Amino acid sequence: MYLAKVIGNVVSTHKEEKIENVALLLVDKIDPKTCKVSGAVAVAIDSVGAGPGEYVLVVTGSSARMTQATNGRPCDAAIMAIVDIIEVNGEFTYQKGVHDPG
Repeated sequence: MYLAKVIGNVVSTHKEEKIENVALLLVDKIDPKTCKVSGAVAVAIDSVGAGPGEYVLVVTGSSARMTQATNGRPCDAAIMAIVDIIEVNGEFTYQKGVHDPG
């Protein structure tokens, strides 16, 4: 699992049948201490209704196929949570609606 920021959408008019009606989002891995994006961009299936600019928890590998939205679908990255707080060593580095580290 890793923390990431949703940086965009992926739109495809022709898809494998098993991923029809599935939201595909671009995510960029973040450093939890600074919330800065790393440039390690991936496409993930959204299973929780996340949107651009939100911080999310991404699961990869076979675990990515264990959500309601991804069960039985070809997937190796899935967004499984929208993050409300990131705390590192007792310090809040992110609080939804309070911090916007960029």
